[in-house]
Amino acid sequence: MAAEIVNPLSESATEGAPEEPFDPAFALHRGGKMAIQATVPVRDKDDLSLAYTPGVAKVCTAIAEQPELVHDYTWKSQVVAVVTDGTAVLGLGDIGPEASLPVMEGKAILFKQFGGVDAVPIALATTDTDEIVDTVVRLAPSFGGVNLEDISAPRCFEIERKLQERLDIPVFHDDQHGTAIVTLAALRNAAKLTGRTLGDLRAVISGAGAAGVAIAKFLLSAGIGDVCVADRKGVVSSDREDLTDVKREIAGLTNKAGLTGSLETALAGADVFIGVSGGTVPEAAVAAMAKDAFVFAMANPNPEVHPDVAHKYAAVVATGRSDYPNQINNVLAFPGIFAGALQVRASRITEGMKIAAADAIAGVVGDELSADCVIPSPFDDRVAPAVAAAVAAAARAEGVARR
Repeated sequence: MAAEIVNPLSESATEGAPEEPFDPAFALHRGGKMAIQATVPVRDKDDLSLAYTPGVAKVCTAIAEQPELVHDYTWKSQVVAVVTDGTAVLGLGDIGPEASLPVMEGKAILFKQFGGVDAVPIALATTDTDEIVDTVVRLAPSFGGVNLEDISAPRCFEIERKLQERLDIPVFHDDQHGTAIVTLAALRNAAKLTGRTLGDLRAVISGAGAAGVAIAKFLLSAGIGDVCVADRKGVVSSDREDLTDVKREIAGLTNKAGLTGSLETALAGADVFIGVSGGTVPEAAVAAMAKDAFVFAMANPNPEVHPDVAHKYAAVVATGRSDYPNQINNVLAFPGIFAGALQVRASRITEGMKIAAADAIAGVVGDELSADCVIPSPFDDRVAPAVAAAVAAAARAEGVARR
């Protein structure tokens, strides 16, 4: 007989169990973290006749005759769909669409809190690439942008590409591009702090999933000196016969030094370590890095290199955690990116817009630049406006803005 599943907040869940402090995480999530709220009053029959029938018919007719008016007379121009299939949720993995909803709700409230952008969580009961694409395309008329979230690699690459080919609104896989943007911002400031440029650096990325691949490509487009990517089997190099199509592509783009072998071997003399994979990097490998190296160990909750170890050898240390300095947090990027893209009704998010976002985040640090401050706090209220303005300007410069 199957074990009974009980609600952790119900009385039956605690009957006969020893008394424990109440878990505040469950208390906060009770009933969900968000709700729909009207922006206009419906107090009497006059309000009702304007908000609904017959007044609404005039607006519907106008939009039918001039479809671009949908941006002015509905919420479309200020709302994003946060779409997942629940296959790569945080560090929890493939937990399914229902279990992913607390994360998607969290993402939505961060959009609103930090960027003033409304967002709707959409968890899909399919993992089929084409079904996901077709479903989102059918939902797209209601939204000004699509944020893909927690979809496993390599499907995430194809889903994003196909959606952007079929839609004329921004499609952005945050696990890829948000991570890459914030990483570049921190790296630019770390280089500046130590009197170097991005072109002077050789980086090693641990992890060849969505984030690792995106970071590698983005750093290359930004002009890094060299970068190589390592997976569980070592450096992703062209001589390997076990590479997926995505890894084969990244092998052809990276590793000008022609490195082979293990991650530890690649770290010898490297200027930068970027961890997006989990696992543990031996202290000896960190010690073998170049003078004034940077260690960005971003796995949560356990960084690949503990900050105490990293500080023995590195000039700058960053993690994905909020309890250490220099948190590489995507919330620095995605709210402002979508705010800027929606402001100008961009048809897509280009490489130039992403570079502009990274530069804006780095620029917020300004005179506060130090080893413990190469990236601003997620709660710095200058970040999202700076990113939004930079992204909007870049969209206009690159010809993807429509206002």
